[in-house]
Amino acid sequence: MESSISSSTANSDENSEVGYQPSLSSSVDQSSSRISTESFAYCRTNSETSSALSELEPASPMSWQGLKSPARVALSRLGMRQHRRHGLDDEIMDLELELMKERFSKLLLGEDMSGSGKGVSTAVTISNAITNLYASVFGQHQRLEPLQDEKKMMWKREMNCLLSVCEYILEFRPTLQNLKDGTTLEVMTSRPRSDIYINLPALRKLDAMLLEILDSFGVTEFWYVEQGTMSGTSTLSGSFRKILPPQPQRKEEKWWLPVPCVSPEGLSEKCKKHLRQKRDCANQIHKAAMAINSGILAEMQIPESYMSSLPKSGKAIVGDAIYRYMYGAEKFSPDYLLDTLSISSEHEALELADKIEAAMYTWRRKVCMANSKSSWGVVKDLVSDIDRSDKNHLLADRAATLLFCLKQRYPELSQTTLDTSKIHYNKDVGQAVLESYSRVLEGLAFNFVAWIDDVIFVDKTTRNAK
Repeated sequence: MESSISSSTANSDENSEVGYQPSLSSSVDQSSSRISTESFAYCRTNSETSSALSELEPASPMSWQGLKSPARVALSRLGMRQHRRHGLDDEIMDLELELMKERFSKLLLGEDMSGSGKGVSTAVTISNAITNLYASVFGQHQRLEPLQDEKKMMWKREMNCLLSVCEYILEFRPTLQNLKDGTTLEVMTSRPRSDIYINLPALRKLDAMLLEILDSFGVTEFWYVEQGTMSGTSTLSGSFRKILPPQPQRKEEKWWLPVPCVSPEGLSEKCKKHLRQKRDCANQIHKAAMAINSGILAEMQIPESYMSSLPKSGKAIVGDAIYRYMYGAEKFSPDYLLDTLSISSEHEALELADKIEAAMYTWRRKVCMANSKSSWGVVKDLVSDIDRSDKNHLLADRAATLLFCLKQRYPELSQTTLDTSKIHYNKDVGQAVLESYSRVLEGLAFNFVAWIDDVIFVDKTTRNAK
């Protein structure tokens, strides 16, 4: 054993003198834990690494235990850590591979695990996958705090996988190409389809900004308690900080949301400024995502089943009171009409939105029939030569304005019957990706605004209670 050590040391010294840099195979036996000299780069130069390794024999880690050199002990521990790390990396790669197999299988089967061919379309499958991923990552995250690293990696990794299909949705566009002889030719080149080319980079940017907003709340002057775990007059153990009752703007049925709390002195000016800035940012993101989502939904084809289910009379859908105001008022004010209706819940707002939207397309259908339109699929393509004084056209325009105002007043409104029908019957994969991606970002941005409002309300209430 001693002769082996001395011969190895001599060889290492000889190699060191001629500037030889020991490789992985020459310094450590291949049967042992694989150790690269790159692991020492942060604390050693190559020459220092060479001289350190020249003191070691090319033996397995079992022989290191009997040697007292600190370098050997550290190297042995490092080898064990790297062995465990490589094993963990392999395990993670296996899990990711299994995940990809599952995603690919569901995509091909259309979520029909029986394999009988009764699954949904590819567009609906991808839309459902994005929605389910959002629920898995953000469903239990209901606080202004950074997202867990595992959840963040899962969101980025799987979203990249689902969005990658857009890289293959292309269109040909004419471009000019200059030749060496000075002539110019018009050639057809491919690029992502226009709606994807414009909207997908914007949605990715909004996604990154939302994650940055969460990351900015790593250290805060407020904290959360679970609603129902403590009464409104109880205090936190050891801090004597009162927990305020639920906020009036929070709906009573959302009892599962945690309640933010602040110290008796309230938030500092720096913290309040940070909250206002992030609220404004999240609000702008919400508006941008909503605009993209509305645009994509507007471009989706209206299902024939929806058009065939519409009544013949728009008046019968909205009722006499709404119809009389929409048609009889010289200056139509949608805000005034919504105020007179006294909507008391989101359910009533959604029911009204369904009625207004159905009546709007009923009146548009009549306009198209009057202009000899044969297909209900082109109802939205109203041409410029339509008589603007037409009664049905006037009612359709006012219904669209009223619907827009209603959605602005209730931004958290669920999807209407028409929107749900469009998504269900949609066959366009690109539109499905953009619609679902913008929808989940819109919901996430809205939640951020609501959570920040909760904290600001608690701070005001705490200061006023002094």
